[in-house]
Amino acid sequence: MFRRLRNIAFFGLASTILAGCSNDELTGIGYRGDVSSVNESSFTLWQGAWLAAAIVGALTLVLIFWPPIFHRKKEGADFPRQTQYNVPAEIAYTVIPFIIVAVLFGYTAKAQTEITKVSPPTSTEVHDITVNGIQWSWQFTYEEAGEGTTVTGTPAQPPVLYMPLGERVRFTFTATDVIHSFWVPDFMIQMQNIPGVTNNLEFTANELGEFRGFCNILCGRQHAQMRFTVKVVTPAEYDAYIQSLKAGASA
Repeated sequence: MFRRLRNIAFFGLASTILAGCSNDELTGIGYRGDVSSVNESSFTLWQGAWLAAAIVGALTLVLIFWPPIFHRKKEGADFPRQTQYNVPAEIAYTVIPFIIVAVLFGYTAKAQTEITKVSPPTSTEVHDITVNGIQWSWQFTYEEAGEGTTVTGTPAQPPVLYMPLGERVRFTFTATDVIHSFWVPDFMIQMQNIPGVTNNLEFTANELGEFRGFCNILCGRQHAQMRFTVKVVTPAEYDAYIQSLKAGASA
């Protein structure tokens, strides 16, 4: 009876989890590869890292269970010969992990270079937005809107960050008080907001819609309420939003 209930609970939980994931999210282990330009660079690395971990985990399980299953002492058998070391085995379990780490490091360095590449300051083909972390919300300043147009959120009213679809946006990350972290899971990005330090990131949103954002570094009592929404709109809608900020500042 207990075994039957356990199986029912297991399959019910598995069905619930799988039902909440699309095919793309399932094959991408929770992510999709085309939501932003960051996803395009890091998605295959994410999949490859999990694949490598699965292979290593499966091999480790085999090595753990093989001896007790296939090398148990037989009745009347002599005590097995003791081996102090095995040179080929030791070379293998030294070289193979090194190769795995080296390959992952190479792909990580390549993806990081692509993700952190930022256009020159003189470029006119990129939008500039400053993201400032405060206890406990966010401030978004759009350079195109001019002075006096900073959008400031509160824990009770999280702010909305607008981005134009298919156009590059260069972000400048700062913080007023303590370290915060700008995190948009769907975009596979995270960048720290550090007092006195300026960090930059530039990327393109490839899909219309609203995406949740969080601070994922413990920054104080109301850290869990440091939320925001990234709203990806058409370029025309983005321009209209910028104009509305200008109008509000001049009113």
